[in-house]
Amino acid sequence: MNNYFAKVVSIQIIKPGLKNICNNIANAFYICNSMKLKLNWDGLGIATSIICAIHCALLPLLLSSLPLFGINIIHNSFFEWLMIMIAISVGVYSLSHGYRTHHRQILPIVFFSIGAIFLVIKQFMHPEFMFLAIAVICIISAHFMNYRLCTKSKCSSTHHQH
Repeated sequence: MNNYFAKVVSIQIIKPGLKNICNNIANAFYICNSMKLKLNWDGLGIATSIICAIHCALLPLLLSSLPLFGINIIHNSFFEWLMIMIAISVGVYSLSHGYRTHHRQILPIVFFSIGAIFLVIKQFMHPEFMFLAIAVICIISAHFMNYRLCTKSKCSSTHHQH
């Protein structure tokens, strides 16, 4: 129990820096595995894609006055690459697990790969919104297809009920 409490406390104390962010994510995965928590990885993938879309599309409209105060979070390269890495990491785990364990259908992986490629391309090409829209639609579609295929499969996995 002490080890669990220490892990929870370490997640709640978020320190700046890439190393600490990675450690906090690793601790969260450790807690989920040690407590046998079930996460809907496709739901998490859809949520991160939507958050990314909101950040990229709406934040410039809502917070356009922040540069006047010297605050630049709209085109923060570190934050954008971090969001891309999180979206790709969650997607790779979710879709590879669904493919291996539940359905053996390649179509969700194809859609996700196209979306991930467009996410990376959007960092270098303009207008960003066109590439972002394609990426978000592909990634959400891939997670939705994966979720549907996983719940339809007739397997003995404990990750979902038939």
